[in-house]
Amino acid sequence: MNDRTPSEELRSARWFAKDDLRSFGHRSRLKGMGFDDEDYMGKPVIGILNTWSDLNTCHSHFKNRVEEIKRGVLQAGGFPVEVPVMSLGEMLMKPTTMLYRNLLAMEAEESLRCHPIDAAVLMGGCDKTVPALIMGALSANIPFLFFPAGPMLKARWKDQTLGSGTDAWKFWAERCAGNLCEGEWKEIENCIARSAGTCMTMGTASTMACIAESLGVTLPNAGSIPAVVSEHSRLAVASGRLAVDLAVQRLKPLQLLTRESFLNALITQLTLSGSTNAIVHMIAMAGRAGHRLTLDDYDAISKKVPVLADLRPSGKYLMEDFYNAGGLAALLQQLRDVLHLDAKTVNGMTLGEQIQNATVIDPLVIRDRSNPLWLTGGTCVLRGNLAPDGCVIKTVAADPKLQKHTGPALVFNSYLDMKQRINSPELPVTPESVLVLRSAGPIGAPGFPEWGMLPLPDKILKLGVRDMVRISDARMSGTSYGTCVLHVAPESHIGGPLALVQDGDLIELDVESRSLNLLVDPETLEERRRAWKKPIVRWQRGYLKMFSEHITQANQGCDFDFLHGNDADLEPEI
Repeated sequence: MNDRTPSEELRSARWFAKDDLRSFGHRSRLKGMGFDDEDYMGKPVIGILNTWSDLNTCHSHFKNRVEEIKRGVLQAGGFPVEVPVMSLGEMLMKPTTMLYRNLLAMEAEESLRCHPIDAAVLMGGCDKTVPALIMGALSANIPFLFFPAGPMLKARWKDQTLGSGTDAWKFWAERCAGNLCEGEWKEIENCIARSAGTCMTMGTASTMACIAESLGVTLPNAGSIPAVVSEHSRLAVASGRLAVDLAVQRLKPLQLLTRESFLNALITQLTLSGSTNAIVHMIAMAGRAGHRLTLDDYDAISKKVPVLADLRPSGKYLMEDFYNAGGLAALLQQLRDVLHLDAKTVNGMTLGEQIQNATVIDPLVIRDRSNPLWLTGGTCVLRGNLAPDGCVIKTVAADPKLQKHTGPALVFNSYLDMKQRINSPELPVTPESVLVLRSAGPIGAPGFPEWGMLPLPDKILKLGVRDMVRISDARMSGTSYGTCVLHVAPESHIGGPLALVQDGDLIELDVESRSLNLLVDPETLEERRRAWKKPIVRWQRGYLKMFSEHITQANQGCDFDFLHGNDADLEPEI
């Protein structure tokens, strides 16, 4: 045991070390499970928060990985305890896992606080598990590190490399246009998800894993190691060993993560052209650590950080290529002049020290500063009378010809309305139309689902058109692409300007000037506002009622208003 932390000063000692009836009860019940004093007395207790589930396809290998993490804990002299927590499987949970991100964050926080845990390994990967677990651990302020699920291996169909999500959208458009038969579509279905792990494109899962690495809460290279290679197993064991060291050092996350740590995360998202979802999550995570991030911070950085990762959906390659090309450390090494290199990491190094010796192995995948995929960050923030509190667009994944566009609105009042009418032969749509979806925000949907990549109408696809301007108060999958304006705030359900748009209104999008405006005179808009009636919130009980009453807007991170900050010194009575 490290001299700085005698065993009696471990947090878990409050449960086990005293000669009293309460501690007797704690020890005797562990012995009833087959453990004895040698297993846990005087040793750091390492909680392994595992989000495995048979309904979470991305985490199907976690049964093996948790045993490997336990092995690392035992090697380092700790006592590993697996704590199952809610699994958020992106593919099968409806309407969206985002509805439950804060529920998992609350469960993670309270699981860490109420149990005799000295440090934790957080096992996640599928999109919302990453921010949820980190948010909860930050609020509990118990030493932790994050263990990412890792991306799938690359997939192939005939002579084409497939990327999950991104290529599904692409081929579905071709099928709707009549260019792909049912047999070929089935072949793609059978091979596009090649292994355990998260999407192998730079979707939300890989974006958040890389953000966790740049925050300094994972081991080096953890953000891109494929899920099923031997390096990922060794990462699990090493994570277990490090967790024991964090417990011994009592390195709490609020000592580790500064505002500069989160600015490094913003830079990482931008140079990866990562998922727009990450913006919402970073604001929420920073808020749990007591730091304020805003869309203005994000937009300022986006103007000076180039996109250097040539990864789908913005580029060509996949996460396995990125890992083989040198991974995140090699990418960040080229951005030392804009990073905050003194930011600390869980392995005892600064970020600058951690990336110091990294080199780019494949410059086609990780581009040089002199040859960026995009000169500025792949996502930017827009404002205007249609989004006074801001919205975002992933410019690098949008048609350049549409980034300055004025067209007539075609409004869908809900996701159901859109599904029912989008492919109607009578739909009054042209390639110049601006598709608008409302009631898709945090409260209106509910849960802020990934409906923002509105499907193109079949009649438009059959004209050969593959992109249109689409605007919503929804999110978009990180694997998606297109000229989609997202996260419009405030949302329509609470009376945001999106609620006032009518069919035929002209909407002006100008990405270069960072603007999004409804070209309707103020008097008309005010008249519409007076006539607008707030929709009834359908949720009158349980979690959904709590969600609708306490969720904040997209520009505020969509956290619950009562969860901002943390209870750093709140410990249970034993």
